[in-house]
Amino acid sequence: MPLLEPKPASLRPKAVRSAAHDRVPDAQAGGTPEQLRAELTALLGADRVRWKVSDLVKYASDASPYRFLPQVVVLPENVDDIAAIMSYARANGREVVFRAAGTSLNGQAQGEDILVDVRRHFTGMKVLDDGARARIRPGTTVMRANATLARYGRLLGPDPASAIACTVGGVVANNASGMTAGITRNSYRTLSSLTFVLPSGTVVDTADPGADEMLARAEPDLCAGLMALKAEIEADAELTARIRAKYEIKNTNGYRLDAFLDGATPVQILRGLMVGSEGTFGFIAEVVFDTLPLDRKVSTGLLFFPTLTAAAAAVPHFNEAGALAVELMDGNTLRASVSVQGVPADWADLPQETTALLVEFRAPDDAGQEAYERAAAAVVAGLDLVAPVASVTNEFTRDAKAISGYWKARKAFVTAVGGSRPAGTTLITEDFAVPPSRLADACENLLRLQAEHGFDAAVAGHAAHGNLHFLLAFDASKASDVDRYAAFMDDFCQMTVERFDGSLKAEHATGRNIAPFLEMEWGPKATELMWRTKQIIDPDGVLAPRIVLDRDPEAHLRGLKTIPQVELIADPCIECGFCEPTCPSHDLTTTPRQRIVLRREMLRQPGGSPVEDELLASYGYDAVDTCAGDSTCKIACPVGIDTGAMMKDFRHQRHSPREERIAAVTANRFKTVETSARLAVAAADKMSDRLLTAVTGLARKTVRPDLVPEWLPEIPGAARKMPLTTRNGASAVYYPACVNRIFGGSGGDGTRSLPEAVVEVSARAGKPVWIPDDVSGTCCSTIWHSKGYDDGNTVMANRIVEAAWRWTDGGRLPLVVDASSCTLGIEHEVVPYLTDANRELHRQLTVVDSVVWAAEELLPHLTIRHRTGSAVLHPTCSMQHLGDVEQLRAVAEAVAEEVVIPDDTGCCAFAGDRGMLHKELTASATEKEAAEVTSREYDAHLSANRMCEIGMDRATGREYYSALIGLERATRP
Repeated sequence: MPLLEPKPASLRPKAVRSAAHDRVPDAQAGGTPEQLRAELTALLGADRVRWKVSDLVKYASDASPYRFLPQVVVLPENVDDIAAIMSYARANGREVVFRAAGTSLNGQAQGEDILVDVRRHFTGMKVLDDGARARIRPGTTVMRANATLARYGRLLGPDPASAIACTVGGVVANNASGMTAGITRNSYRTLSSLTFVLPSGTVVDTADPGADEMLARAEPDLCAGLMALKAEIEADAELTARIRAKYEIKNTNGYRLDAFLDGATPVQILRGLMVGSEGTFGFIAEVVFDTLPLDRKVSTGLLFFPTLTAAAAAVPHFNEAGALAVELMDGNTLRASVSVQGVPADWADLPQETTALLVEFRAPDDAGQEAYERAAAAVVAGLDLVAPVASVTNEFTRDAKAISGYWKARKAFVTAVGGSRPAGTTLITEDFAVPPSRLADACENLLRLQAEHGFDAAVAGHAAHGNLHFLLAFDASKASDVDRYAAFMDDFCQMTVERFDGSLKAEHATGRNIAPFLEMEWGPKATELMWRTKQIIDPDGVLAPRIVLDRDPEAHLRGLKTIPQVELIADPCIECGFCEPTCPSHDLTTTPRQRIVLRREMLRQPGGSPVEDELLASYGYDAVDTCAGDSTCKIACPVGIDTGAMMKDFRHQRHSPREERIAAVTANRFKTVETSARLAVAAADKMSDRLLTAVTGLARKTVRPDLVPEWLPEIPGAARKMPLTTRNGASAVYYPACVNRIFGGSGGDGTRSLPEAVVEVSARAGKPVWIPDDVSGTCCSTIWHSKGYDDGNTVMANRIVEAAWRWTDGGRLPLVVDASSCTLGIEHEVVPYLTDANRELHRQLTVVDSVVWAAEELLPHLTIRHRTGSAVLHPTCSMQHLGDVEQLRAVAEAVAEEVVIPDDTGCCAFAGDRGMLHKELTASATEKEAAEVTSREYDAHLSANRMCEIGMDRATGREYYSALIGLERATRP
């Protein structure tokens, strides 16, 4: 063991706790049973089997209120693996559940036996017919698919709110829709074809002209059974009418029985049945969507009404006017949302009865937009709108920023309620649908029911389609709370079915929590047909038992998860999974959600249990060491959780007092450290990479891999001296980041370093900059912050603010910083570590990233003389936090004729030196982006942070450099 390896027990929760009733039992501390592990390893290979208890716990939770521990997790790489897994399950009496993003809300992605991760190796898409269709693999997120389709002016029909994380396979399997899809743009209506694997292992491509003939040979009993059910349904006029009526509004409860009416052959029937089947009929291996036009001319209004009834009455008028989306927010929702940044504070004073509609029109051209706006104005003219607080305008706008603000307010529903729920409570997101004409009545009845059962009364939803959403928070560790939830569900389901003849699930699918109420909605005849359909397709009951169909009347109360209180920063987590695609380590070790899920399981355990010990043994590397600390999870999280910050705190907890002292000394003597580092890099430049790799590798084994960086061939030589500048007449103070004072740069011709480029291009624009003589020995403090060295961080945070205030003449001049992570550090991350006096100095500073300086201050005054053909960009994670990506694009568009941001761009995870401490992290994080970048040639590869550029150099084998170096070359006389 390395000398300074931290002890796992240093992260043991300190809270006094008792064993939770749903904890993982001691007997499962060893993970997957040995025989099951051995058999699946022999079948698939060791790298495709996850068996440690930490692996099982990571997959036990999803966005639903349920929690079930699988026996094993497998990661198939292709359809043959899927077929082998199902064959193994049939032969051994085992059960299989498929899981992709884990964003489903009703427990349909959870299993108690073999859980199959179908996200990891099933991503990618191919655009067909110039964008009119798209062939997409099931692990591809909706947002990723739409990013590619946008280049063709197209998009997918389904638009779930979880598009950032949910996968196409999950969307189809749940028939998820969203704010605009309704019943005409959902998966059932916009799928061109499917390729799926049946429980028997038979693979069916519904686009194959010979598919029915092949299926008849392979599965004669299945084909005969489906056609017999079709004949039975069509012979029953009353049942046929009932099925058609059920799909006149949004409905994802149960199986799509209309597939028997819409399909003429077994393959066509299966194509329809697969949609919304929740993994109970087979594995969806590939989908081909008919895409829809991406209308870019958008007009949106946020309109306020005196009552729910008045708002509901306006909905059909906007539908008739052609609105694509009409979203409702009741008064309680509006007032609660003020806790979300960006929502007007005066909404807290809105009267209780106030209700808002968010109405959006989208058109392909100016003429269409103007026509929609005239139609909208005509509707508004006949409405009795109110403006009870100053921020309310009741106007339609084309302004993208204002529109984004409106949608942020709409989506604040989950953020506000979920983030402010009492500690220890589970959050359930429910939805249902009623005929749109009954919308107001349904809202009022729901609010009354929520209040009667002691739940916060609030409702929002897709009013255009009669689809309402509400949230319930309760403590699953308390029998009384579970009883309260059960009583509410009984009354809610009865209300929806008997009073409104509605759908108990409009777009979230049946899952586990509505399965017991399926017959209440559909009646015994239709429900029994669903059971018979399942028996025909999956006679051995291998796939997802107890999901969709369950005869246990209390099935929805089984497996409800407790939520132990964890660290304050992470405690609001609702386990939705929105953070996962953004996380650099999501394909390597753990995701932000999984880091929190593992922590919660530790707190379910009695202190010192075998399960807790096993979880702690893995947590150091899987969670703490391989967290890039980029905090992009906070951007994606609907309740704003910064898991990266929690991991930095855990790093701090693992430090010994001696390590903290050394870090503080390093900060105090950073001028010497900086000089020594530059000399070391210069010396290393004269030595062989092989020798340096061997020396650092030995040091890592001896000391600790998380302390000693590994030498990488991509590391550049030492930086040149800073260019000479003068304070007289300077328009800004230029602060070269320490990384640019230590490491040299690149830029194709090598004639300019980044500091030289910034100085020269600023002078050309008539905005000269000044580099202070005493920048050496200062730093943005990110070095210490990212590693959790609080004492060193405090030393440097205060030093840089004091120096910056002095350099900028008390904030009179802006401080231009040439590394985006350092800009973020000085502008935001240093603040909690400042003294009160220095916090006041910091408030007087104007910190500007060099890319923003170039885009907004320099470009208008520059003459572009030399443009390259194409440039590919790597926007850094810090730029995402700062909101500077468009400025990077603007600079790049001045430099190159064609500018591309890869669809798979993300954090490179180099994270200062983390890519040198754990190079496997950067390799995993950049894999997809690198494949996209290297799929063609570019003339320039641009970014805005030297260490990220090194990471991308390593990932792609291409030479990345600052966009400002490119700008200097493009404007050079």
